[in-house]
Amino acid sequence: MAEEEYGSFVDLNQMGDLANSSGPTKVDCKDLKEFKQMARQGYWAKNHKLRAQVYQQLIKAIPCRTVTPDAEVYRDIMGNAGKKKPSSHIPLPDFVDGSPVPRYCLKAEAVASAHQIINCVAGQFPDISHCPSLPAVTSLLLHLSKDEAQCFEHISRILACNEPGKRLLDQTFLAYESSCMTFGDLANKYCAAAHKLIVATAQDVLEVYSDWQRWVLGDLPFSHVVRVLDVYLVEGYKVLYRVAIALLKFYRKNKVQGGQASQQQQDSDKVRADIQAFVKGIASTVTPDKLLEKAFSIRLFSRKEITLLQLTNEKSLQQKGITVKQKRRNVQLALNPDTFSSEIVSAKEMRDIWSWIPERFALCQPQLLFTTSNHGCSLNRFYSHCEGYEPTLLLIRTTDGDVCGAFLSTDWEERKRGGNKLSFFGTGECFVFRLKPEMERYEWVVIRHPELASSIKTQAQEDTASSEGQDAENNSLQQPEKPAGDLSPFLSARHFNLNSKNTSMFMAGNFDSIIIGGGEGNALYIDSELNHGRSGSYFRPFQCEDGNKRSPKLCPAGEVLLGLYTLLVSV
Repeated sequence: MAEEEYGSFVDLNQMGDLANSSGPTKVDCKDLKEFKQMARQGYWAKNHKLRAQVYQQLIKAIPCRTVTPDAEVYRDIMGNAGKKKPSSHIPLPDFVDGSPVPRYCLKAEAVASAHQIINCVAGQFPDISHCPSLPAVTSLLLHLSKDEAQCFEHISRILACNEPGKRLLDQTFLAYESSCMTFGDLANKYCAAAHKLIVATAQDVLEVYSDWQRWVLGDLPFSHVVRVLDVYLVEGYKVLYRVAIALLKFYRKNKVQGGQASQQQQDSDKVRADIQAFVKGIASTVTPDKLLEKAFSIRLFSRKEITLLQLTNEKSLQQKGITVKQKRRNVQLALNPDTFSSEIVSAKEMRDIWSWIPERFALCQPQLLFTTSNHGCSLNRFYSHCEGYEPTLLLIRTTDGDVCGAFLSTDWEERKRGGNKLSFFGTGECFVFRLKPEMERYEWVVIRHPELASSIKTQAQEDTASSEGQDAENNSLQQPEKPAGDLSPFLSARHFNLNSKNTSMFMAGNFDSIIIGGGEGNALYIDSELNHGRSGSYFRPFQCEDGNKRSPKLCPAGEVLLGLYTLLVSV
């Protein structure tokens, strides 16, 4: 492709150094793993002409539906209209949800071309109902297209991708909303300090996280987002999650260094605007290389884990009847301080706990199942009240005023599978926490140390992974067969080869005790009378957010007041 063929939409004066092509002039690589590294390291970052050739090759290789509109379709549709000067006054389709076309160093008339292309896409893809990232992707691809028709074809191939297990752009509100929930889950696990800052400052965390895609595709300056696009076209959707989490980490660092990490809660729109301003101005403090380095240093689980979590969140939304855009419910509606009452925690403390639980339960209402003050100190009565419910939230207050507890992913009825023998069950979504004297959460140790587990793979999967050149990260979890309606077995221990049984001792119970966490001591131990318990100073399955394997006692041994909540979907 000649340079003048693809530069017609670009304002070279705004491009800066990117306008001067330098470095390699061709890519000669057949190995996928090596190609990934070239994309991450910016092999073609300084040669816009080479980037255009690479993009054309990558997009042409996307597996698509049999009938996918191409450049000729665009020319036929536009006809004589294609010869007229396009207008940016043409409104964009409703499915972009108000997202504007970013300028990205384009000429003013090129923005009008993007409007025209997107409207043509809307006519050819009537099944798209929600795609707020489309304007940004269209604007970026115009840089590397010789005309509107070629850009239309590239967009069409991305939208028509039908490779199993691969997604490039969300095209429905259900997919988009579940991606926001999934981002919240990932931020909660892998960006705990920044997540804690958002929880402390924003009235509605989910509202803030609803912008996560726009941070990457819309707010990032061109010099940064084009590097992200380089990797995104090679590795797919998970790159967006990585970069967004890296941006959240840098945002938190910026607030702390500037002495602005206020714990005062404010309107969510102000927090959203603050993050947007930071991302738009990130070039002054973070280079594109530094951003990608941070993104790929985050030890996320596999693409399969992310896919499984996304599907689980989608199923949860479907069960709640949320499949089309509607007014987002504030998490505080599920925890209304006027109606919530507990002898153990305040409404604010319960809201803090809510920020830790998986996003698919964050809009559920808590229902009290059992409390020793109302139901007495009987373990059998405890079991009879909580069997048949999952997940549940266990809250404990000692006579010394310490408060701790556990989020438990699995029905207590599972304990019966071991007969009278004490046996552990549960999943890696379980965690323990304390609220007083200090607030701290202790997650499954494998989340912080993936090297403690390797995936269970069939020989066929291993052969497939080898033939596709996929790395270990993309194959660390086998998606389980799940019965219809089952939302729970995410991070189930049976899908990992664990080097120690201690790393999967989540919860257990029999006729004389309740145990949370096993190994060299218990995170929580409650006796059969439910009024005495203890907490060990070392419990293997759970680990403090700061990465310390040895965790302090959650609360001293002593008498306890126990309350158990289940999370019910409000219909």
